[in-house]
Amino acid sequence: MSYLQSVPPHDLGAHLAEHDSKTVLRFITCGSVDDGKSTLIGRLLFDAKLIFEDQLTNLGRVGSPGAANGEEIDLALLLDGLEAEREQGITIDVAYRYFATSKRKFIVADTPGHEEYTRNMVTGASTADLAVILIDSRQGILPQTRRHSYIASLLGIRHLVLAVNKFDLVEFRQSVFDEIARDYRAFAKKLGFVSIQSIPISARFGDNVISASQNTPWYKGPALLEYLETVQLDPPAAERPFRLPVQLVMRPHADFRGYAGQIASGRISVGDPVVVAKSGQHSSVEAIVTFDGNLPTAAEGEAVTLVLADEVDASRGNMLVAPAARPFVADQFQAHVIWFDASPMLPGRSYILRTESDSVSATVTALKHQVNINSFAREAAKSLQMNEVGVCNISTQAPIVFDAYKDNRATGNFVFVDRATNATVGAGMIDFPLRRADNVHWQATDVNKTARSVMKSQRPAVLWFTGLSGSGKSTIANALDRLLHARGKHTYMLDGDNVRHGLNRDLGFTEADRVENIRRVAEVAKLMADAGLIVLVSFISPFRGERQMARELMEEGEFIEIFVDTPLEECARRDPKGLYEKALAGKIANFTGVSSPYEVPENPELHLNTVEEDPTALALKIEAFLDRQRGDR
Repeated sequence: MSYLQSVPPHDLGAHLAEHDSKTVLRFITCGSVDDGKSTLIGRLLFDAKLIFEDQLTNLGRVGSPGAANGEEIDLALLLDGLEAEREQGITIDVAYRYFATSKRKFIVADTPGHEEYTRNMVTGASTADLAVILIDSRQGILPQTRRHSYIASLLGIRHLVLAVNKFDLVEFRQSVFDEIARDYRAFAKKLGFVSIQSIPISARFGDNVISASQNTPWYKGPALLEYLETVQLDPPAAERPFRLPVQLVMRPHADFRGYAGQIASGRISVGDPVVVAKSGQHSSVEAIVTFDGNLPTAAEGEAVTLVLADEVDASRGNMLVAPAARPFVADQFQAHVIWFDASPMLPGRSYILRTESDSVSATVTALKHQVNINSFAREAAKSLQMNEVGVCNISTQAPIVFDAYKDNRATGNFVFVDRATNATVGAGMIDFPLRRADNVHWQATDVNKTARSVMKSQRPAVLWFTGLSGSGKSTIANALDRLLHARGKHTYMLDGDNVRHGLNRDLGFTEADRVENIRRVAEVAKLMADAGLIVLVSFISPFRGERQMARELMEEGEFIEIFVDTPLEECARRDPKGLYEKALAGKIANFTGVSSPYEVPENPELHLNTVEEDPTALALKIEAFLDRQRGDR
């Protein structure tokens, strides 16, 4: 007989209405590698008669290629859909499944246990209400168990099931269960979970999955599915303040202007007052438009278009909010960051920060500390490695709208995107804005860049020379400086070695220090350009991300990247400072081109080959380029 009750003998409309009225529980399964996460969900669906016959036919048998040993159906394959997952017997991607019982609807995310795929676990946990943490009863609490538990807590999950799995392999001994449950509660005491329900299970054979097992008569608690059906969820999200991140301004004709997006939290009704978060403009809701027609009211999760009573400036990246409970608008804040990428997170490096609807350049200004997931101790660190968690101060190029993550998960999260690869390299949960964001303001001045440029009869520019050590950057820049000076141009040259004698004397040559070196120089170059100068910057600047960061600091057309292209062998032959000989002998660490990478510019404004021409001829080429591009004659 099916676990599910048969549909009552009334009309289909009533049945659908009853189905729609059920609450929805989103939960994830997580834990260490091979703890049985996929098998558990497969067993739950199988025993509850929630698997279609064609799905059952396509499942492999335990003992077949890509499966464990035995003869019964391999239920893990119901969740592991990728070929690589079936071949290796592991979960790689997040697998989502929807199912419903007579009491509740469920959306489950089966997440991978391998440390390499922690980012996928974060994806599944970001929208979950509850986490099922699996532990192999033979191994107890492992580092990845701790990591997933900490991340679940960090991402706002407050309800947890500790599923002590593979209990058949320890002969269903109560002492094993009690010890693991006790140790886990001691570990999780500081994580802030509202509830932790420990359940001894055997996912392979179904013990305590949907019904009580005869093999554990000493266990008096609920089976897993029974608990999932009855666990009390957090208060309705409609109690939180109204938030609508604007995704699109709808303007099909001159008589209609609507602001489209998905309501992130709260509720809105026709006639309610709203405020544009960034500008503070007030208005009220004139209509709530949807694909199925206008609504009198709408709540979290609904995609709507709001028509306002007044003309306001609210484009993508802005937010319509409740006037009495506004979010923060700031360009500096503290956040917890989980790092995904093999390349470490470095303070000073520029990334793209993306929120629910906004995208802006951002820099980690300080890594305050790294969190030890075993002890929760705060440890000093200069960078975040893959899968590490840290607390950072972040500065964005323009103010963004946000809430503290603990108050609103939808409007308090963000991701970091690498500029060069466009890959998501980290995720963050905002803690609070920094007071300095409110205390520091631009001072208006009467004499601006335009006035200074007119006085000098020139247009400011930043000529950024990049290339290997010994490529000839400084020699060419110096020759160009003489040419421009002879024409009465106001210039200044920033050379890598010279700057390290003063402004950057505290920096070494690690990757983190190189990033900070370029950040400081770019800021100085920006100030000099604001003074109306033509700035010649001669730095190796090996990373594309930092060069892009420097470009974005300047006005459109002001930054000119000049790639001084000289083969490594030629640079080593010249070796004007004797550095290559030492680097090749292993006496200099982190030397660009030898023990540290140089990322070749992809689309520089000028590409100079120093093997074919002398420095003066190349300087004349740059001068001619400036004349053509900028009209300076």
